[in-house]
Amino acid sequence: MTATEIAIVGVGKIARDQHVPSIAANSAFSLAATVSASGGLDGIENHATLEALLAARPDVGAVALCMPPQFRYAAARAALLAGRHVLLEKPPGATLAEVEALKTLAAGRHVALFATWHSRFAAGVRPARDWLAGKEILKVDIVWKEDVRRWHPGQAWIWQAGGLGIFDPGINALSILTEILPRRVHVTSASLEFPEGRDAPIAADLRMTEGGGADVHAVFDWRQTGPQTWTIEIETQQGRLVLSQGGAELAIDGAAVLEDRDREYEGIYARFAALIEKAEIDVDLSPLTHVADAFMLGRRIVVEPFED
Repeated sequence: MTATEIAIVGVGKIARDQHVPSIAANSAFSLAATVSASGGLDGIENHATLEALLAARPDVGAVALCMPPQFRYAAARAALLAGRHVLLEKPPGATLAEVEALKTLAAGRHVALFATWHSRFAAGVRPARDWLAGKEILKVDIVWKEDVRRWHPGQAWIWQAGGLGIFDPGINALSILTEILPRRVHVTSASLEFPEGRDAPIAADLRMTEGGGADVHAVFDWRQTGPQTWTIEIETQQGRLVLSQGGAELAIDGAAVLEDRDREYEGIYARFAALIEKAEIDVDLSPLTHVADAFMLGRRIVVEPFED
């Protein structure tokens, strides 16, 4: 099978750390170009704009959009109209409606569209889903706390409207939750802490209800220093499951089931290759829906200013 020529649009930390090595590791793709106004990657052709890339490189059949979500819709629309397959970094867009519009456009153009949730490809997620299947959920506790200065240094867009703030990492937990629970959940209340002068929250506390009536509590915070915490604990009538390290480690009733290295983006690109082969669409908006509901229901609390 001939490798698909792919371009990365938006060459930031996540592109360098995850997308570039994962593309290199997958024989279904060949990294042909980048789009970056501030410079791309050594040895790779770079274009200042997506429009320039699309015009100059008709052979580039796919693009991975890694720019901030506020700018993703316009780029995805242009690529789809040009007949290119599109991979959307998470979150797939700034609003639900714009991503729905992209789904319709991709279907009409008969090209692949993939809204990625990288945490769903963590090693413990599928085994957790399999173990929970058919079980009665009693309670779910999510703690997702990290240091924004470590993961998003100097990224002003994330504090702006549409940047999601703490929900940029918090949505990872929601993507796992919606993947592994046997029944759907919905948000019932939320409190969101906004640093003074910022348009996006730095912390959030969500209450949710699972389809069987179980309580789901999620605490997200971007002010944690030292060790980072990405944990989901689920009590069932048949035992207790714990996913930690963002889903890389799984324990059941206190006994470790697995610990594995980060292969999330390798899984993303394997899935994207399969979608391209059949020009299919994989766009699940349930994690973003929960974030939107949290903003709709959330009580806004202004806290001390935060500078990174």
